[in-house]
Formats: sequence, C-alpha cells, structure tokens
Amino acid sequence: MRIGAALGLGILIAASGIQGGESPDPQPAVVVVDAGHGGADYGARGLDDLLEKDVTLDVAQHLGWALERAGYTVVYTRGSDRFVSLVERTEIANRAEGSLFVSLHGNASSDPEVGGIETYFLSKDATDEEALRLAEVENAYLQESRVFPGSESIVGNILQDLVWTAHLERSSRLASEIQRRLARLPGPSRGVRQAPFVVLMGVNMPAVLVEIGFLTHPVEGRRLREKPYLRAIATALGEAVRAYQEKEEEGPR
Repeated sequence: MRIGAALGLGILIAASGIQGGESPDPQPAVVVVDAGHGGADYGARGLDDLLEKDVTLDVAQHLGWALERAGYTVVYTRGSDRFVSLVERTEIANRAEGSLFVSLHGNASSDPEVGGIETYFLSKDATDEEALRLAEVENAYLQESRVFPGSESIVGNILQDLVWTAHLERSSRLASEIQRRLARLPGPSRGVRQAPFVVLMGVNMPAVLVEIGFLTHPVEGRRLREKPYLRAIATALGEAVRAYQEKEEEGPR
C-alpha cells in the first residue's frame, strides 16, 4: 500500500470510531483483465476468419465474472470491441492500483501444425527466437505509432524496478500457476516463457500475458470458437489466480 493511502486509511479509521482491537474488513484484490487487441486491431486471424480480438474479449468477460463471484474486484482494459492502445492499458491498470494484470491473447503460425497454450512474463531477453518474434508481432502497432521510442532501454529500466519490488518474481509464480491449470485442457502445453512485451512493461504489479491457443491450428481453431471451451479457459485462469493469491497470503513455508 502506498504511504499516502496508508495515512488516509488511518484517518478514516479514527474518524469512524473503530475501537482498539478491531480492524476494517480487508479490501478485495483488484485483478486487471486485459483482452488483447480490439476495434480496428484484429490481432491474429484464424481459420474461417476467426479473430483474436473476439476470442480474447469472450474469455476476458467470463474470467471477470468468475473472479467477481469469488469476491475479487475486476477492472477491464476494454469491455467491448474497441481499440485501446497499449499505453492506455497500462495506465488503466495503474490507476486501478491492481493487484495482478492478466493480458489475454491468441496465437498464430504459418505452420498449421503448431499449437498449444503458453504463458509469458516480462523479460528483456526472450526465452528463444520464437518468443522474441511473438513479442515483436504483439508490440508492432505500438512501435509504429512511436509512442515508446527506444523500447529496449525502457524494458531495462522497468525490469530494474520490477526486480527491486519483487514484481518479476511474483509474475513468474503467477505464470507458473496459470500454466499448470491451462495444461489440463486439451492440447499441448508450451510452458512458461519470457519475452519483452510492451503491454507488460509499465504495469506496477505482477503481470502475465497468456496465449490461449493457436487460431491457425485446425483443431485449436475449432475449439476457440466453442463457448464451453472458452469458459473452460476462463475457469482455469480464475482458479489459477485464486490459488496464486492464497499462496501469496500464506507466505513462505
């Protein structure tokens, strides 16, 4: 909690006449759910014109509903089919003082046999060339708009801050928790990976980017059209968030 917020809470408690030994109810954790792309930015395009922006919005909405039922406060970076820049997304998350940031995306490949689910957290250095290419694709339209010139130095600066505040380590744990649960769904698990995604750079909280499947894979592309499957993805993500939060609250054993 920020110092100003802590002082404000202390004044509020004193003014409300709370007696010694009593404490206010804890505030629910704030999860920022980010549906990738939107509006004129379609994202990846799959078989039969399946669009990434539509898939991510559907999963985001179901994830948000699941988290709200579990008692979380949910903030969406977009709740409809509209364009939101990557800078705006991080600003929304930080204004909300989120506890976690989960960005949802769909993957694509020129090879229709490539499929699977993978979860990323921020790193200046990508896990491999494939991860770096994916980050370049997702970052492309922001770089073209020249909002973030010199993105490599920004990644380095943000990573330095993340290391000091332990966000990087927590992002890694959240990514692992998410990937474990998504791996139970049909199809291959591509594991936890790292890459310099711009959308993860500016958020002041543990943050992950989830690639929920390949729209270009003949089997996964069909699944990503099915509402029950999209709900299953959202359910697995919600379970992962809750498990992560419970472990963080318990602390080291």
